[in-house]
Amino acid sequence: MSLPAPAWKLSAYVWAVCLAGSAALLVLLLAGHGQLVAHAAVPSAALAALAVLGEFVPIRVFRRDAEGEITLSTAFAFAVLLDAGPLAATVALLAAGVAADLHLRKPPLRIWFNAAQYALSMAAAGAVLALLTDVPRAGDLSFAAAELPGIVAAGCVFFLVNSLLVATVIALAHGYAVHVYFRTDFAFVAASTGMALGLAPVAVLAAHFSLALLPALALPLAGVHRAARQAQELEHQSRHDALTGLPNRVLLRGRLEEAVRLARRDGGRAVVLLLDLDHFKEINDTLGHGHGDLLLREVAQRLRDALREEDLVARLGGDEFAVLLGETGDLAGAVALARRLLGALEAPVDVEGVTLRVEGSIGLAAFPEHGDDVDTVLRRADIAMYVAKGGKTGVEVYDPRQERHSPARLGLAGELRRALDGGELVVHFQPEAELATGRVVAAEALVRWAHPRRGLVAPGEFVPLAENTGLIGPLTLVVLDAALDQRAGWQDAGHDLDVSVNLSTRSLMDRRLRGHVEERLAQHGIAPERLELEITESMVAADPVRAMRTLADLRDLGVRLALDDFGTGFSSLANLRDLPVTSLKVDKSFILGMAERHQDAVIVTATVDLARRLGLRVVAEGVETAALWDRLRAIGCDLAQGYHVSRPVDGDRFTAWLAGRATAAVPVLRREAA
Repeated sequence: MSLPAPAWKLSAYVWAVCLAGSAALLVLLLAGHGQLVAHAAVPSAALAALAVLGEFVPIRVFRRDAEGEITLSTAFAFAVLLDAGPLAATVALLAAGVAADLHLRKPPLRIWFNAAQYALSMAAAGAVLALLTDVPRAGDLSFAAAELPGIVAAGCVFFLVNSLLVATVIALAHGYAVHVYFRTDFAFVAASTGMALGLAPVAVLAAHFSLALLPALALPLAGVHRAARQAQELEHQSRHDALTGLPNRVLLRGRLEEAVRLARRDGGRAVVLLLDLDHFKEINDTLGHGHGDLLLREVAQRLRDALREEDLVARLGGDEFAVLLGETGDLAGAVALARRLLGALEAPVDVEGVTLRVEGSIGLAAFPEHGDDVDTVLRRADIAMYVAKGGKTGVEVYDPRQERHSPARLGLAGELRRALDGGELVVHFQPEAELATGRVVAAEALVRWAHPRRGLVAPGEFVPLAENTGLIGPLTLVVLDAALDQRAGWQDAGHDLDVSVNLSTRSLMDRRLRGHVEERLAQHGIAPERLELEITESMVAADPVRAMRTLADLRDLGVRLALDDFGTGFSSLANLRDLPVTSLKVDKSFILGMAERHQDAVIVTATVDLARRLGLRVVAEGVETAALWDRLRAIGCDLAQGYHVSRPVDGDRFTAWLAGRATAAVPVLRREAA
């Protein structure tokens, strides 16, 4: 990752702005004292007070993958400009900004800089307003149509100067190009400008007509606050892991792309570490997902504590984490940091009375040494990580020779081809039950690998391998055949269930998919509407045009489509509008979190309500307790899937479970039956 500008450049810029802002304030004081006295009035004072209050009630938003805020103080300060002139507006804005900065205990130089850039921005806006209009006019509160362009120009100048001053200091501090940073924030700045321009004249007229009208402005502002807060929550969800709160793959990739761009420009280096926990699957299988989730949260916190402020740690999924290093010297320093991370994980972890020891394996790759683009760097860090895991060395730096020798994975790929031909892949089924009645109406097909030496291998270990070796197509068809064959068997036994099958990204991009599905439906005598294919938004994001064509083909065939893992990764309200899905599956991380976090309960409730309004059926994944079942039923969720109904089991045991199940009851399939 490239380094920020030299400290002297940043310091010189900050001091220059501070001195220029102080000079601008002095000029306003010398030139505008009489105007301040002439216009001093209760309405202006009320608007100034609202400017101060607005600084303490920010609207939180996301900018450049990080949380930021819009304050309403500038809107009311601009109203003071229209009512009482630039000196009064500057005093109001400085009072608001300095009061808020003192409350937050910011350093004195930062307080001075913030005040100075406000003074420069308001002085510039006042000059433009005076040049193009005769606003403010004592005793005349009207705004002529001919003056509106001048008022708009003054507002635009304020936000242009303000944004350039702030963008420059941020760009110098973090190594961005100023024009690049400003260009990416243009839409945000334009929206802020529009809000202030729309609010300021209304506030002036309301204050002079009757101060009692000013509280009425709270209604639209409350709406803005609520909408912004909801947008913030959705934005945060799309870029952060729900379980640990860490950035997810999407945010990591964006930051890595930026780091590579800066490193390419400045001749620097971007280093990424991939960390995989050892034996996590055994912990999950033995103690359950609850203990596994608690362990992952503890690991996430330890990684945060062990890293520097400039480093970024993300959870990629499962037990895999990634770290993008900030300032890096040589690779030896990066290796030392990686070993420090492993050391931070060594202390025993107490998870609800069970003491666990955590170990991990880290692979390291860097731009430009190990790859010229983001995908190559990530892939080679993954290779190095698997070498570290296989050799139990802890940390490995990518080496081209690993492409040949790491293939414990390539050997597994060869075995996967044999497994496809030899019938080693088996399909387990997990039911989906109506929350209102307890009736089982569907089952999801979940592939497993009955490996002759390793036992039952989870899909996370071989499905990505199938994706990368061209075997995902045959694998998908094996699962589809098994699922439809089992569904026909249930039908013969008098069980009227739908069946769902997960698609992969490569399968979704295959235009032959419709033909394959249609052929197998006909072979097994299954109506298309009894088959549901599950997709995720990240699959569609990989190639939206091709994905939408395939989805349209499947929809025309009559197959139902479900949006899986909703709430994670690429989740977007636009996808709910555009994708031809009939069902929405809420990710289990939110369902399991309902018992502990009010925010998760709010998100699930809102998702259920939204889906129902859109005519979508909602399936809650990860329903493990009766309490969750009752809570989901109360909010109107349609179906439940999880251990409270049944663990995934093979087809024969599933059929036997169906036959012996009382319709009115929702039994838990006990651990010994798993």
